[in-house]
Order: sequence, then C-alpha cells, then structure tokens
Amino acid sequence: MKNDLTETHLAACADKLADLYTKEFGGKSDGRYRIPVKLLRQLLQRRRLYDSDTLILSRALFERGFVLIDMETFFVVLSANTFVNYRRVSEDVLK
Repeated sequence: MKNDLTETHLAACADKLADLYTKEFGGKSDGRYRIPVKLLRQLLQRRRLYDSDTLILSRALFERGFVLIDMETFFVVLSANTFVNYRRVSEDVLK
C-alpha cells in the first residue's frame, strides 16, 4: 500500500511536533504534551490515521529525539531522554 505522505510534508509535521515541545502552553513553559487524534489528523492532512502513518511519523520524531506514544484517543510526545535514567531490569530480577 502506497503512503501518500510526502517526505517534505512528513518532515514539516515532525518538526512542528518537535517544536511544540519547547513552546509555552497549557500552563507549562515546555516539555511533554498530548495532542488529540483529531488535531494530528488535521496536521497530517488526513481523514484517517493508519498504523503506517503513525509509524512513519514516530520514526521521524525519534530521529529528532522524541517519542510518539499512541494512547488511542490522543498521542503523547516525550523527549527520548526521558527514558535514559529509568531503572533497568536484570536477569536476576526476573527470577
């Protein structure tokens, strides 16, 4: 199945989502945020979002240092650095 999101448009959408991370809104100066599916569809100029669309966008955001998480009715954008200091599971813990 051909995906009609052009690289240029996709890059612009990923740049916009990454840029929002540094913008002040919602009572916070910057940081993680959520975006409704409706607004993401509007940004991508799509009637529907398919798994392939979100996968491509997710990869583009990851290349910019961000993670896109699908929460069914909205998406969350987080810095990939958020996960660096998480506790690591070892084999001993799983026993």
